[in-house]
Amino acid sequence: MKLYRLHSTQALPITQERAWEFLSDPMNLATITPDHMGFHILSGADRSMFPGQIIQYKVIPFPGFPTRWVTEITHVMPGEYFVDEQRFGPYALWHHKHFIKPIPEGVFMEDIIDIKLPFGILGRLAFPLVKVQLNKIFKYREEKLIERFGQIDGHLTTLNIKTI
Repeated sequence: MKLYRLHSTQALPITQERAWEFLSDPMNLATITPDHMGFHILSGADRSMFPGQIIQYKVIPFPGFPTRWVTEITHVMPGEYFVDEQRFGPYALWHHKHFIKPIPEGVFMEDIIDIKLPFGILGRLAFPLVKVQLNKIFKYREEKLIERFGQIDGHLTTLNIKTI
């Protein structure tokens, strides 16, 4: 069984409260998701984030592959972190940890996503394409967050995807 890990970091010149307000609101996902992905929330985003919350989306993760994606918010520490896990969707496993830490200039955000692709060996052969797509999605997210909140000089945004 092959697992992959996406690790992303970004610093923003905003308060921890403002970062949490934006990042923990599922309605803001459309803002930081590329338009070509056809992202649309179908249900479950009508309340503040809580453990056990089920959110259903329509998304096109890869061209020509529209799907419904159902995630559950499994852990929440307000202002600090939350975890979403795929219950149904394009991956065999999607476990996404979102961390927000205060730093003197603002906040440091860290995302750790553990991924398993479906379809066994065929999924593993498709990993290079998946990696390119995930890189594009996170680059878009980085740009949208900088556009909205600005950036902190001297803090490099990082993105790494590897086999674990």
